[in-house]
Formats: sequence, C-alpha cells, structure tokens
Amino acid sequence: MSPEITLSVLDQSPIRAGGSPAQAIAETVELARTAERLGYHRYWVAEHHSSAGLAGAAPEILVARLAAVTTAMRIGSGGVMLSHYSALKVAETFRMLEALYPGRIDLGIGRAPGSDYVTARALQHGPGALGIEHFPGQIADLLGFLRDAMPAGHPFAGVHAEPRGPGAPELWLLGSSDQSAAYAAHFGCAFSFAHFITDQGGPAVMGAYRELFRPSPWLAAAEGSIGVFVLCADSEAEARRLALSRDLWRLRLDRGELGPFPSIEEAEAYPLSREDRLRLAFNRRRQVVGAPEQVKEQLTALGALYDVSEFVVVTICYDFAARLRSYELLAQVFGLAPRS
Repeated sequence: MSPEITLSVLDQSPIRAGGSPAQAIAETVELARTAERLGYHRYWVAEHHSSAGLAGAAPEILVARLAAVTTAMRIGSGGVMLSHYSALKVAETFRMLEALYPGRIDLGIGRAPGSDYVTARALQHGPGALGIEHFPGQIADLLGFLRDAMPAGHPFAGVHAEPRGPGAPELWLLGSSDQSAAYAAHFGCAFSFAHFITDQGGPAVMGAYRELFRPSPWLAAAEGSIGVFVLCADSEAEARRLALSRDLWRLRLDRGELGPFPSIEEAEAYPLSREDRLRLAFNRRRQVVGAPEQVKEQLTALGALYDVSEFVVVTICYDFAARLRSYELLAQVFGLAPRS
C-alpha cells in the first residue's frame, strides 16, 4: 500500500428489505472480521435510532463485540451522539473498553441527533437533560473525565471515570459542518469530515480546522480524515447497478421515509420523476462508484482536495457478498497488507 494512504471502515449496519435488524448486526460482525483480514486500519460503527434502515443503535456495545473478534484493527464509534448522554457515562463506557482492549479503542463523537426530533426527545427525556447549546461544555467534560484531569474548581472535580489507567481512547470529532471542525480545533482533537453526507465546503472546513488547531496534551498536531461512500465492483457497470439500491433508499430518506434498503430489482423498476432524477444526480456527486482503478483515482483526488491521507469508507448495497467484495477490491487496488 502507498504509505500516504490509510483505509478504514465506517459501518452503519444497514438493514436490507426482506432481512432483519439481527441479520444486519451479524453482517457487521462478519464485515469487521473481513476488514481485519484485508488490512484496514480502523473500524467504526455508527449510531442511529428508531430507523428501519440502520440497525446500529448502541455503538458502545458493538465496539465491545467487534474488538473481541479482532486482534489488531482499531475499533470505535463513528460516532456516539454525545448530546444525548452524560459525558461521565460515555467516558466510563469507553474507559472500560480501553481497559479491555488497550491501545485499540477510538471514541468518535458527533452532535447530530442520529434520529428524528421525537426520538431525540425520547433519548434525552428526563430531569437535567442538556440542550445542544451545552455541547462544547460536554466535550470539555468528556476530555476531563477521559484523561482524569478535571480542572480544579470544576463542579465535577474529584469525580473519576473508572476504570482509570495510563491509556485512553483516541478521541475524534465527527461532523459535516464548520462548527464541529471548530470544536475539534479548539479542543485539540482529531477531526473526520462526513463527505458522504455533504460535499459542500468540505475542503474549506478541513483547511480551517488545520489552521485553527490548538495543540493539546492528547494531540500535538492536527489529524484529519474524511468519511466517503464507496462502491467498488469488477466493472463500472456492475458498480453502478449495485449502487441503485442505495440511490433509491437515499431518495426516500430525503422524503422522510426511513425504510430498509430496497433490492436492485425494486430500484430498477421504480418510476423516477424528473425531480427524482435531479435529486439522484445531486446525491451521486459525493459518491465514489466504479471499477477499482476508477475508485482509486477518485479517492486519491479527494485526498488531495481535502489534504488528508485517511479515508473512512462506508459501503452499502443490497447484496452482502457484493459489499464484502467492494471492500476486498478496494484493499487490493490500494495494496493493503493482508493480516493472517
């Protein structure tokens, strides 16, 4: 593999039409084993709630399971939606994971709800729930708990996130806006831009993060990556055919329809309006779809545009075997070193 490129995985645990959430989680476990064997650097699992299309509602539990079935790959959240939770509890959970799997745990956090408004209210329901305006303070508290270094005079000084130890999870801020990048720069954390969510202004956001980054006790220099949707197949025609199911799913999601991923046959038969076709073309701008060399060329260009060397790859298609094959072809074309 070219030394300047790092490949990682973001898994949203997609549910296929005719399948089940339990099957989606089982496929996440199998994909993690495959990614480890292929030589991927890290494996992140996402957080979504009350969704008929994405099964990963509890990344902290999935991280424990995936770390148990792998040995070398970094495992983490991509990410925990911190605004729903107590900073102390998140720190305790990931300090426990770090104690179980030292040197391998990532804690990616985000500020998006990962759900609809009503579900977000249910997650935050109860006395003392904090509004999104408290998110920067939650980050500060989380860092203090993770490093067991709460500032003197802080209301929670003397509270410790157990189990304490010399190591700590690697903290990443995830986002698709300049706000998340600004938080990452201010607190001296690594930052991953979600290109698969939006391609609007991404390189400028990453550039601002690097420019404003303040070195911290846990990170001396800015570290960035981008999350990219990639679908790779033996031919461009096959890759574009496989992408049809996610195309239709995304089109429905934009309308508020949170269903499972449709089959290719359903997607091929779906009657698209002129507006639908325009929306599909807009969504496809931020996808990397094609044969291996085409995908490599597009990803390399994106890396240069964002000035990053790590791609956190999300791949979704209806057929799970084709999804595995996509990650395999990507590993091969970038020359990843397989693990035994």
